[in-house]
Amino acid sequence: MYQIFIWLYQIGVWVGSLFSEKIRKMWVGEHDAYHILEEKVDPSARYVWFHAASLGEFEQGRPLIEHIRKEWPEYKVLLTFFSPSGYEVRKDYKGADICCYLPIDTISNARRFLRMVRPEMAFFIKYEFWYNYLHILKHRGVPTYSVSSIFRPDQIFFKWYGRSYRKVLYCFSHFFVQNEKSRELLRQLNIGCVSVVGDTRFDRVLQIKEASKRLPIVEAFVEGTQGVFVAGSSWEPDEDVFIPYFNQHKEWKLIIAPHVVSEDHLRSIEEKLNRKTIRYSTASAESASAAECLIVDCFGLLSSIYHYGTVAYVGGGFGAGIHNVLEAAVWGIPVIFGPENKHFQEAQELIEAQGGLEITDLRTFDTVMSRLMRDTDFRARSGRQAQEYVKGKAGAMRRIMESINV
Repeated sequence: MYQIFIWLYQIGVWVGSLFSEKIRKMWVGEHDAYHILEEKVDPSARYVWFHAASLGEFEQGRPLIEHIRKEWPEYKVLLTFFSPSGYEVRKDYKGADICCYLPIDTISNARRFLRMVRPEMAFFIKYEFWYNYLHILKHRGVPTYSVSSIFRPDQIFFKWYGRSYRKVLYCFSHFFVQNEKSRELLRQLNIGCVSVVGDTRFDRVLQIKEASKRLPIVEAFVEGTQGVFVAGSSWEPDEDVFIPYFNQHKEWKLIIAPHVVSEDHLRSIEEKLNRKTIRYSTASAESASAAECLIVDCFGLLSSIYHYGTVAYVGGGFGAGIHNVLEAAVWGIPVIFGPENKHFQEAQELIEAQGGLEITDLRTFDTVMSRLMRDTDFRARSGRQAQEYVKGKAGAMRRIMESINV
């Protein structure tokens, strides 16, 4: 059944590549992967393989990659991606010796790929369960780890119709899961090689905080203001919630770093704002200081921009799901987000820690934001609890490395 699904999926990707630039990049990238391996694989080297679906999963695996490079210099690192949104951003990542797409999970692709690389260890991040690759790794006796994985009863592994695909779970040498519920679900399948270590993203955001950079334009923009609202990874439904509020309440300045940085989206934001606005790419320190809203029209700055915020808003909560709330929480500021957060453990725990604040519409945003602006004690306490939550959850990377035998 799985092989039929993969065959149909390949046809779908091929058809999609004719109409979508993103899918076309993935289609071409998967075929180019073998050329990259032929050119870069050193037959005498010892490889550790990390696979991440996209950028978020890469960030979860990054602390492990960098620790291994430091502590085990005898190994080289192979990094593979499934999605263009991961590969196209991190294809030049210096922590990996080789970076490429992972060819689709057919038996022939898996055999060819693993003959070329011959990894001595493999790490699959979070939700990555590639049936054919994992079965061949097990057959070859390669230690294979699932990192920062999280399991829920509604996943296919725990359904009657998922019995065949469930076999993929028995290919892992060890699971490093995020919570006790995941360990219990795996125990029900008689899988005992499980450790509850938490989420490596907590280690990663602390690293990012330490390595954050000064941004003179943002510093000029925020200087002397009463407060700064930073909206990160926002989509149009998010902007329709917070922009009307700040068109009316002009005491604070507003920084918007949209998830999609297209000209159409940027113009849409500007049209909705009834305030003096400037884009980051065209701003000088002088023009930024005179503006009331700064639109960040480039990538790679958001994690550092949160440092300048008084309150953060993380987008995606009115769509498929919220983006990374930890990047904001680590700076010790309250974090607001929309209702689509139930499958995000860190968001649920942040709410419980009283550092995260859920809103569902314009009215609830008005209530939450007005209190944060008015009640400085509440705002400070919420921010402090957000930061303490992140610090208290760190350490997954250390616990994982203590359990791995080289």
